[in-house]
Amino acid sequence: MANKQVRKLSRDAHRRQVHRRVRRSVTGTPERPRLSVYRSLGHIYAQVIDDQNQRTLVSASSIDKETRAQTKGGGNIAAAKVVGKIVAERARAAGIEKVAFDRGGYRYHGRVQALASAAREAGLNF
Repeated sequence: MANKQVRKLSRDAHRRQVHRRVRRSVTGTPERPRLSVYRSLGHIYAQVIDDQNQRTLVSASSIDKETRAQTKGGGNIAAAKVVGKIVAERARAAGIEKVAFDRGGYRYHGRVQALASAAREAGLNF
């Protein structure tokens, strides 16, 4: 009998696997684009994407000049709230009211949750 070892996925590989699973059901249409979130250790990024036409309609991140002026550091909940508010304002200015939230394979917790709730408070529906 051979001694088989189970290879453990890295955190990022596991997140990507979960994200692929989530993306099977969450797609962006022109009427209801997808609000996609990516977070790294130092920053957080959000995009509103129309998957049918393969276009990014609106984006915001913690490295934008507008965001950096309002926050200290980009890898915290305060920065996520600012990014959520800014992406919602930009989306509303572009005529987007409803979005489908794509958490990017991350748990709906911490910075991802803060970004989502700030976007909701700023007027996006999802």
